[in-house]
Amino acid sequence: MDNTLTGRAAHMAEIGRKAEAAMADIGVDADFVDLLVETFYQRIQAHPTLGPVFDARLTGRWPDHMAKMKRFWSAIAFKNGAYGGKPVQAHTGIDGMQPALFTDWLTLFSATLDDIAPTPEAKAWFMTSAERIAKSLFLSLFYNPALEDPARADGVCGQTGLAGTLCHHPQRLAKACATNANPWPQ
Repeated sequence: MDNTLTGRAAHMAEIGRKAEAAMADIGVDADFVDLLVETFYQRIQAHPTLGPVFDARLTGRWPDHMAKMKRFWSAIAFKNGAYGGKPVQAHTGIDGMQPALFTDWLTLFSATLDDIAPTPEAKAWFMTSAERIAKSLFLSLFYNPALEDPARADGVCGQTGLAGTLCHHPQRLAKACATNANPWPQ
């Protein structure tokens, strides 16, 4: 058993070394991750739609959130295990959370990377990661496959839903579907 643990630790260390080297190849280091988080969340706080939602949840806790986001992005970029949180649980039940905010978040993240990414490859890597993470979180928070069952007898709103599929929400939810654009069009 001791050999198994030692082997796993060595394997994880090798994954971390490879990730760090890959990030270095595109100009990313720990200082860049810190800069990205600090710059992006300063912009979040000033954003007209994102700022109020984040501030309502994080007032008095911004420094803790910033440290957590630095660990999160460090873990993603360097595969170092620095983050051990539960993002879906952390985002569940946030007042004002709407599907359309994901588009605003991704747009602002992209603009931040346009301004500070050390290379085009770094921007592409972080955007691909952000889009994957946002899509996973979006699906966890807002997608209910039962609502897309064409056999439902309560009518459908007829809007295009997630991933270009026909939304089968009851008619009373049609307005919500129509105003919450899919951040991931096909």
